Amino acid sequence: MEAVRVEPLAKRLNVTKGSFYWHFKNRQALLLEILQAWVNLQTDSIINQVETAGGSASAKLMYLFELAMQDDGRIENAIRAWAANDVRVVDVLNQVDRRRLAYTRDLFLAVGFSPADAMVRARMVYYALIGEFTLGTRTDQAERLAEIRLQHQILTRRD
Repeated sequence: MEAVRVEPLAKRLNVTKGSFYWHFKNRQALLLEILQAWVNLQTDSIINQVETAGGSASAKLMYLFELAMQDDGRIENAIRAWAANDVRVVDVLNQVDRRRLAYTRDLFLAVGFSPADAMVRARMVYYALIGEFTLGTRTDQAERLAEIRLQHQILTRRD
């Protein structure tokens, strides 16, 4: 997050540096607030949306996949790049990854898979999403939605 500097940010927001420091103790406080906002938006909020929507575990998984597909991955990639140079971010990112995987695993458990099968499926979904972010998401939303639905069908099938 080297690109986040107080003076250019204050100028872009048309506020004084003093005003910035009224809201944040220092640049590090701003960065930590950015990180927490990301956790809230990209993890807590998504889990809450899925739980609020309700339905079966399979329906929740589908909704989770659809919500994840709406993200273009730019912020996710920036956070992961930031973690390469900041151990505090690594710790938060590890917590987020564990929480996301555990939530997805728990949904697969509720569908009826064994703990091992549920974890493998959760990892497949999560790693595929992170991989798509890394490679760049496709712009054709209809194609992405069709693929997400097929992934859901494959991963929730109990033969």
